[in-house]
Parts: sequence; structure tokens; C-alpha cells
Amino acid sequence: MAIKAMKIKKGDLVQVLSGKDRGKQGRVLEARPKEGRIVVENLNIIKRHTRPRPMSNASRMGQPQMQPGGVIERAGPIQVSNVMVVCPACRRPTRTGTVIREVKGRRERVRVCRRADCGQEIDR
Repeated sequence: MAIKAMKIKKGDLVQVLSGKDRGKQGRVLEARPKEGRIVVENLNIIKRHTRPRPMSNASRMGQPQMQPGGVIERAGPIQVSNVMVVCPACRRPTRTGTVIREVKGRRERVRVCRRADCGQEIDR
């Protein structure tokens, strides 16, 4: 299976298109191109039941510090095809295109909004 380059990066604002969190927006915390998934803050919340265990790099004074156990909620990965980048200029979900621009004497590839009435840069 070939790895296809993702058009979504860490730090992008995205909107969920399908699933239980449809219509919600959030920032990308982590991109996993090999899996074709991203982790978005406060979306696709999953619960993990964990045991209390000692912390790895706690201070050496006295008792070892414990990481608490219980039910921990955290953001789970979402398939990249189920989200869309939100344009910072027009504030609407959009497909992304690339344009090659001259920046300080060298060529750079820049992502742009594909909406007909916008066309602004997504990377700033």
C-alpha cells in the first residue's frame, strides 16, 4: 500500500464531515500519514481504563510519584477523508490547492483555498 501525501498538517483548523462529531471544528494535534489519520483536539473522544503506575522521570526525593488510574478521556484518531481544512480567510471548509510562489529568491509550494470567491493562502 503506497502512502499518499496528506493535505492536512499539524496545527490546521479542520471541520469534521461525517461521524458522531459531524460539523464540529478543532485544531490538529497530530498527523499520521502512514495510517491516513489525524488526531483533532476535543473530537472523537475515547475512554481508556488505566491502572495507577509510577511516573518514569519523577523527582528522586521520597516516595515515587504515581500517575493516577481510572477512566481517562482523550482524542482518538479520525480518518483524514472525514475532515476538511477551514480557510483562515473565509472561515469555511475548503479543498486545498497548491501554488508555487517566489519567496526571497527561491520557489516555495504554498497551500491555497480552492473556493472561487476566496483563493487566499492557508499557510501563513
